[in-house]
Amino acid sequence: MKKKCLCLIILITGVCFSVVTFAGEKVHWGYSGHEGPKFWGNLAPEYTPCAEGRNQSPIDIAKMIESDLPPLAFNYQAGGTQVINNGHTIQVNYNTQSSITIDGISFELKQFHFHSPSENIIEGKSFPMEAHFVHADNKGALAVVALMFETSAKDAKNNELEKAWAQMPAMAGGKAALVQPVDANLLLPKDRSYYRFNGSLTTPPCSEGVRWLVMKSHVTAAKAQIDKFKSVVGHPNNRPVQPVNARMILE
Repeated sequence: MKKKCLCLIILITGVCFSVVTFAGEKVHWGYSGHEGPKFWGNLAPEYTPCAEGRNQSPIDIAKMIESDLPPLAFNYQAGGTQVINNGHTIQVNYNTQSSITIDGISFELKQFHFHSPSENIIEGKSFPMEAHFVHADNKGALAVVALMFETSAKDAKNNELEKAWAQMPAMAGGKAALVQPVDANLLLPKDRSYYRFNGSLTTPPCSEGVRWLVMKSHVTAAKAQIDKFKSVVGHPNNRPVQPVNARMILE
């Protein structure tokens, strides 16, 4: 139980290492070859949900069920103060009491990070980039808000994104204190309607029981901003979509 809690703490605080130690052995995971998503479930006992879980993320969001979903109550402030390159993604760590309220429960924003191309797809459509805003409640339960990015038609930069991109570490393990705090609220679209489903972490250990809230509206970034992310990460960092199985996708 202690090992499971430690792993969860590591994930929500954003230090998502590609090397995890089990009984003195180093377990690597990645996005290709024998360390890629197809093999994650076999790399370590703690990664079993990656292969055997029934509510895995990401998914193709389709066949939605109309539901009376309540508006999302965002309480975000400018609090992104550190950008890190953990070898899998670029991540902005948050250090203010920013939160979102879901099911009457307050989930604190811990960090947000990016995937290119998008991990979730919407009715078969993939996006150039996707952001995941990772939240945790006081019991460790997780909620992720997903936001899709399209390339700007006029190649206009995303100004809030640029605050982090300007100091993006080029090397894995690099980190930098941000000169200007990033405001997650300014990254989100004005239209806050969303899809909801139950899912998992999209990286090992693929723990389930995660509340997923995917914004229906997308935002834009300049092609150069998306290309910079892809160049620094060095490879696609999206897990393939997983079977929906018996889950309901609400809208």
